Amino acid sequence: MSKYTKCLFLLSVFIFLFSGKLSAQLQKGQLIDGIAAVIGDEIVLESDIEDQANYAKQQGANVGDKCDFMESILNNKLLIYEAKKDTLIENRSAAIKEMAGNKYNQILGQFPDEKAMLAAYKFRTSYEMKNAIEKIDADNYYGQAKYGRITDKADVTPNEVTDFYNQFKFQLPNVKDEVSLSKISIYPKLTEAHKKEIVDKLNKIKQDIKGGESFENMARIYSEDEGSAAVGGLYKNINTGQMVKPFEAAALNLQEGELSDPVESEFGYHLIQLVKRNGKKYDARHILIKSTPNAEELTAAKKELDSIRTLIIEKKISFKDAAYKFSDDKSNKFSAGVIANNSDGSDKLEKLGLDPTISYQIAGLKKGDITDPFQQEDSQKRKMISIIQVNDIIDAHQLELSTDYERIKDMALNKKKNEIVEKWVNNKIPSIFISIDNKYKDCKFHSNWLKSSVVETK
Repeated sequence: MSKYTKCLFLLSVFIFLFSGKLSAQLQKGQLIDGIAAVIGDEIVLESDIEDQANYAKQQGANVGDKCDFMESILNNKLLIYEAKKDTLIENRSAAIKEMAGNKYNQILGQFPDEKAMLAAYKFRTSYEMKNAIEKIDADNYYGQAKYGRITDKADVTPNEVTDFYNQFKFQLPNVKDEVSLSKISIYPKLTEAHKKEIVDKLNKIKQDIKGGESFENMARIYSEDEGSAAVGGLYKNINTGQMVKPFEAAALNLQEGELSDPVESEFGYHLIQLVKRNGKKYDARHILIKSTPNAEELTAAKKELDSIRTLIIEKKISFKDAAYKFSDDKSNKFSAGVIANNSDGSDKLEKLGLDPTISYQIAGLKKGDITDPFQQEDSQKRKMISIIQVNDIIDAHQLELSTDYERIKDMALNKKKNEIVEKWVNNKIPSIFISIDNKYKDCKFHSNWLKSSVVETK
C-alpha cells in the first residue's frame, strides 16, 4: 500500500492540541522564518510539524520520514482552505468557539488555578490558549468535512474487495486477540436520608450566599464540578438545549442574580444562579454536589444487578432484553448492551486496549459467560455497578476474506477514498497559491506540491 494512502489524513487523527503556536494571516508571497508552508491563506509552522510528529510518536504511530508527514499536513491544509470556501459545508465558527470555551473550562478544572494551567501548556494568556483550541477544532472540522464531501459517493464492489485483498494480503496487519462484549450497568440509588443530607448542605450554602458570601467563592470551595469549580461555577454563552433538562429548566425560570433551590439531575444536585440571559443564550453559575453512593447504596445496587444476572442465566430474560429494560448506560442500552469499538464502530475490542477493570473481570471466562456484578466508573467518573457477557473470543490471526470481510472492505474503501482525494489534490494544486520552505525541495511528494513554489530561507 502506498505511503500516501497511509498518511494522507494522519493529521486529522494526531493533531497536537496544545502546541501553543498560532497561525496568522499573511499576504500572498510573504514568508517569514518559522513558516514551513503557505497554502492559500492557510499557514504551516515548522514548530507545528515537529510538535504534531512528536505527539503522533507518543501515541504509538509510525510517522515515517519527515517528507511523508509534511505531505499529510499539506493535504489537510488544502482540504481546510477549500472547505472554508465551500458553501455546502456549514459554517460552525460560533459553535466551535463556544466548544473551545467549554474545553478550556474542563481543562482548567484539573489545575489549582489558571496560572498553573497556562504554565503547564506553555501559553501566556487564557485568550491565547482558547484561540489555539478553537483553531485546532476548526481545522479538524473543516478538513474532515471537505474529505467527506469529496469522497461521499465512494464505494467498492465485492470484486474490488477481493482484488484489494489479493494485492495487499501480505501487507495487511495481523488481528490481535479480541473479544466481543455486552454490558449492563446501573447507577446505585441514593437513600432518602442521603438525598436529604445533600439538599440540606446546598440549602446551607444558599443561606450563606444570601448572607453575604460570594457565589464564586462558595463554588470554588464546595462544587464538585471539575469543569467549572475553579472559575467560580461559571458557564458562559450556554445555548438552550446544551445542559441537562433539569438544570436548564431551573436556570431559565430564574431572574438574573436569583438563586434556585437545590435541583436534582443525573449528575447530582445543583444550586444555580442565573447571571445573564441574552436571547437563546445565557450565563449561569452552579455548585454541584455529586450523587456519590455510599457503601450501603453500592451493596444494594450489586444485589439488584445480581438478581438480573440470575434471570439471564436461568433464561427468563435475554441479555439483550435485560440491557434494554434495566441498563442505565445510554451508550449501549439500545444496542443489546453491546460495547462498541470507538475507532471503527464494530463490536470487536482488542484485549490489550480494554479498561483494566474489564480485563480483570473477564479473565478466564469463556464465550457466553457472565461476570459477577462489579464496580466501575463511567466517563464522568460516576460510580456504577456492571455485569458483562462475553459474546465472542477471537484469537490473533492474519486477516482473511472468509472471516474478516467487513474489515477488508473498509480498508479497500479507505484506499479508494484516498485515491480520489489524491486526484482532487493534484487537480487543485495548479490554481492555489503555494509557498514551501527550501528545506523540503528534495522531498519526493506524491502530488506536485513543489510546483515552482519553493522559497529560500534567509
